[in-house]
Amino acid sequence: MAPPLHPNSGFSPETKIFHSLRPSISLPPFSLPHYVFSLLRCYPPTTASLIDATTRRRIPLSHLSHLVQSLANNLRRKFHIHKNDVAFIFSPNSIHIPVLCLSLLSLGAIVSPSNPLSSDSEISRQIHLSAPVIAFASSDNAARLPPLREGTVLLDSPEFDSLLLPCSAEFDRPEVCGDDTAAILYSSGTTGRTKGVELTHRNFIAVIAGVHAVRAVRPSPAVTLCAVPFFHVYGFVLCLREAALGGSVVVPAAAGGAGRRLQSIIGAVEEFNVTHLAVAPPLVVEMVKSPAPDKYELRSLEVVMCGGAPVASAVIERFKQRFGNISLLQAYGLTETTAGISRTLGANESEVRGSNGRLVSNCQARVVDPVSGHNLPPLKPGELWIRGPMVMKGYVGDKEATAAMVDSEGWLRTGDICFFDDNGHLFYVDRMKELIKYNAYQVAPAELEDLLLSHPAIVDAAVIPYPDDDVGQVPAAFVVTQPGSTINDSLIMDFVAQKVAPYKKIRRVFYTDSIPKNATGKVLRKELIKLATHVASKL
Repeated sequence: MAPPLHPNSGFSPETKIFHSLRPSISLPPFSLPHYVFSLLRCYPPTTASLIDATTRRRIPLSHLSHLVQSLANNLRRKFHIHKNDVAFIFSPNSIHIPVLCLSLLSLGAIVSPSNPLSSDSEISRQIHLSAPVIAFASSDNAARLPPLREGTVLLDSPEFDSLLLPCSAEFDRPEVCGDDTAAILYSSGTTGRTKGVELTHRNFIAVIAGVHAVRAVRPSPAVTLCAVPFFHVYGFVLCLREAALGGSVVVPAAAGGAGRRLQSIIGAVEEFNVTHLAVAPPLVVEMVKSPAPDKYELRSLEVVMCGGAPVASAVIERFKQRFGNISLLQAYGLTETTAGISRTLGANESEVRGSNGRLVSNCQARVVDPVSGHNLPPLKPGELWIRGPMVMKGYVGDKEATAAMVDSEGWLRTGDICFFDDNGHLFYVDRMKELIKYNAYQVAPAELEDLLLSHPAIVDAAVIPYPDDDVGQVPAAFVVTQPGSTINDSLIMDFVAQKVAPYKKIRRVFYTDSIPKNATGKVLRKELIKLATHVASKL
């Protein structure tokens, strides 16, 4: 008999485990492409498409099944792609990528998308982990890849276009089931060496099915502009999920420079009547601080979805003030959990400021005291542990790291300090490894960054641990100030000191032109720590 759960939080006082209050889902045993097309067939024929915002080219979803089948047939015929072969995808976002991924997955192959801005050493590491037999790349990036058994196909070439043409070749389709590996994605490497995260067809089906179970019926299909990279789990899941649920997916132009990129994205929202905009936190910051949004008609936009890193409360407040009719929905997840394990649903949940929403279907969570190992109740922060069908298969070729991350009962240790409130909303505090140890106290950089961003003279900020002989570590801030600002160290430190306990005070300030972040907006603290050490050595 299942233990009684609190009706608002999903917390069991008996087991001290949080349970999802979303509908429980029975997951089918078949492959991800099979599942995607079984959903897509349930929607009436519409004009929904994969849309290239640069060229205006469209791939109607009504053509998707035929294109996927043709491409799969040609890949098998020309390149002898078999089950469990790995295909490395090295390209900026493209409307061809969802078609390519579904084709490869239908063959039982494993897709492994990579950041085209990766360094040569990162590429070498990823190739070593995934051992691909073929690569698909843009013409700008292909030369950086090593020779592979079946070579490299250019996604922006006549050769690839020819692979989309109907093929009459006959062959036996491999049997692909839910537990087969579908993708190898790469951990960000922000807290250690990059790992290959092995995700199954069932992992992806669980995430898509969870959204399908709670999405309200719409009078017209959603139009989602995906301004997050497809090589990251957030964008990878999003582009396949939105197509499966019968909506259009818009791929924006890859405009250079922060200001031009925002204008390109907001312009595409207006042109294509975008209803849902998927972004990383730095773009939300730009939206609230830039005059660009005032120049465009954003009447169609209903929701801005943000994930990959936390959004500061001060930024959320400014967003609400400026875009009162647009919901800002956050989610929380890892590559290892196939993206979001909690997300905000609907306008009411979006009003809970700073929340990452409630647990998705079929998901359980524990909040564990890092010292005692005991499970904690609502409102008590600790390390978040997750269990459910979205948890990864493991790290490629690294049983030791897998065992350290996922225990024998299937609980995945996130390494993040979080808590749930009495209504089951998840709140992120900070990374365990990034907490600053001041004497016996622990200081969360995210809390101080939130305060710094609320200052009108500060454009961006990051807080790091700085070594101190007396107390171990003190909080130090890197700040980007508004042009022409006269703010100084003393004013910044006093501003924070008035709002926090004494042990949380900022003790040093560094100025910089920009805060280094990865593709999804996570602060690269290791780079700032090195920079602070370098500056200190010169003093």
